[in-house]
Amino acid sequence: MNTVINPVEIITYEDNYASYFYDLNVEWLKTFFYVEPFDEEVLSNPDKYIINKGGHIFFAKLNNEIVGTVALMPKEETFELTKMAVSPNHRGHKIGQKLMQHCIDFAKNELNLNNLILYSNTKLENAIYIYRKYGFIEIPVEENSPYKRSDIKMKLILR
Repeated sequence: MNTVINPVEIITYEDNYASYFYDLNVEWLKTFFYVEPFDEEVLSNPDKYIINKGGHIFFAKLNNEIVGTVALMPKEETFELTKMAVSPNHRGHKIGQKLMQHCIDFAKNELNLNNLILYSNTKLENAIYIYRKYGFIEIPVEENSPYKRSDIKMKLILR
């Protein structure tokens, strides 16, 4: 008997998905670090901090279930790839990579950006490996980084 595996669909933010954005991100933050005040503020108010500022939030949907999320948040001269999370039950199935590729394509083709940045932590070896695989390079972390846990900043040149 053949098992049909449904493809992951990438969908855009709607207000009724806000709780998934919060819950998926809080889960991984609590697993690896803790929820910083800045995280709590952004995750609780995605419209205020991301959508209303011209940013974008995407979700990975599998079998009518939201299993991952990521955001493109406007920064001074570019966008930050941020708040990427995949449900623990769905990790290891390249869902994060699908979300990443969607953001890169969207940033390049829809937003016409020259580059993307992201902040991470070297403790997240799998994430750093994937960022490098997609062409992100390490750049200096500024002292006023928005995240205390951040010990690496990376940039992807799109053009």
